[in-house]
Amino acid sequence: MKILSAEQIRAADAYTLEHESIKSIDLMERAALACVEWITYHFSEETKVIAICGMGNNGGDGLAISRLLHDKGHNVEVYIAPYFSKASDDFSANRKKLEDIKGIKVVEISKAEEITISNEPTIIIDAILGSGLSKPVEGKVAELIQHINSLKCPIVAIDISSGLMMEDNSKLDRKNIINATATLTFEAPKLAFMFADNAQHVGDLYILNIGIDKQFLSEQKSLNHYITREKIAATIHPRPKFSHKGNYGHALLIAGSYGKMGAAVLAGKSCLRAGVGLLTMHIPKCGYWIVQVSVPEAMASVDDEVEFFSGVKDISMFNAIGIGPGIGTDESTEQGLKLLLQQVNAPIVLDADALNILAENRTWLSFLPAGSILTPHPGEFARLAGRPANSYEAYVMQKEFAVKHAVYLILKGAYTSIATPDGEVYFNSTGNPGMATGGSGDTLTGIITSLLAQGYSKKQAAIVGVYLHGLAGDIAANEMGENSLIAEDITNCLGKAYKEIQTPAVY
Repeated sequence: MKILSAEQIRAADAYTLEHESIKSIDLMERAALACVEWITYHFSEETKVIAICGMGNNGGDGLAISRLLHDKGHNVEVYIAPYFSKASDDFSANRKKLEDIKGIKVVEISKAEEITISNEPTIIIDAILGSGLSKPVEGKVAELIQHINSLKCPIVAIDISSGLMMEDNSKLDRKNIINATATLTFEAPKLAFMFADNAQHVGDLYILNIGIDKQFLSEQKSLNHYITREKIAATIHPRPKFSHKGNYGHALLIAGSYGKMGAAVLAGKSCLRAGVGLLTMHIPKCGYWIVQVSVPEAMASVDDEVEFFSGVKDISMFNAIGIGPGIGTDESTEQGLKLLLQQVNAPIVLDADALNILAENRTWLSFLPAGSILTPHPGEFARLAGRPANSYEAYVMQKEFAVKHAVYLILKGAYTSIATPDGEVYFNSTGNPGMATGGSGDTLTGIITSLLAQGYSKKQAAIVGVYLHGLAGDIAANEMGENSLIAEDITNCLGKAYKEIQTPAVY
């Protein structure tokens, strides 16, 4: 799914109107119906609804939603903010429809304090500004937003929180942006939704289908994408009936050191669960029995050193290599990594201490084979590429790093992002806060290494691996809760994640 600009979204609306021979107010009604369906599913009829509307098309959405919720039995109050020079035609048309209905309180406010809430269950519909914002909010609109945020009840933003811009919000005054509990956006997410700095303004994100022309959307050019189940399902390789383990590759995982052999076990188990045919784990001598007992399906390659990795003698037989989980940063380990990078021909994944070693030896970045996959968390990324001032700057730096070094850089977190050597960025739609636990990254390294060995392209392995990892985490969280989730639970749910992806979706 492509993440589009405001101009592209408006063009998609216009194209849909022209080719379906419908009016813009009819498309607005579709959007309102989709929002009402979500609201009535999540809130009971006893919930009072306060809709706060601007005078543009976002306000028109709010008025249509108010009318439809009233029809379904909700107590609805509408407050119109007349702080704009002109009302849109569709806003005016929906206002006329609303005024013809008895039982809905409609008030034009002169100051924000006129909006009050009682003790009864109440939600606020934010339909003030929408996606057309091009400059920071100020004046009476800013005062209105601050007052709404102070009311301390659930806020449902329609399309985008008022005060939030579509992309870069790093220079805005945060108190002048709605703090939404949930955002109901249409057809595709906005780039701003993907950034941690905006989390308080977006809340839980829901993407609603309102019938915008799918062909037109797919033909739009964008460097930013949102990973969907349908995309992943179409990418997963089928397994022929007469296949054997040799068809699914031989992976090498270089992991573990004294006191950190758990990282190697987690990466190894995930590599196997992700479907690799053969796995060899290169570990220090201290980890031999640990791997033989904990990961019996893997073969063990033992380092010359007792407590850490120092080098691999022969890598010619492997289809993919993963290195980093738990290897430490001993001087011999640094030299072993340098030599590996200078010799490797197979696709390679670098994580954890492998990235920390690179951060201390920046000139070695020139040794990275084209298309290498790097999987830093934010701290490792800061050591590797520099510390960004905010999450939008991190996005820019991530793209620049991937292009400059011709690598795939996966920045882990909510909406884990994959920057490609071509300057594209793919944001993940799976995963949850329960995955913020030690070892979660090690499982991702194993998964991506497995996919590479099986013959997925580097781009496919990165995208599918991240999605699969997050989905397994979601299944684990659903079964046992986010608070108690551990990395091994992700590994154990990989099979269920595969089954869910490969089961035809029901709409």
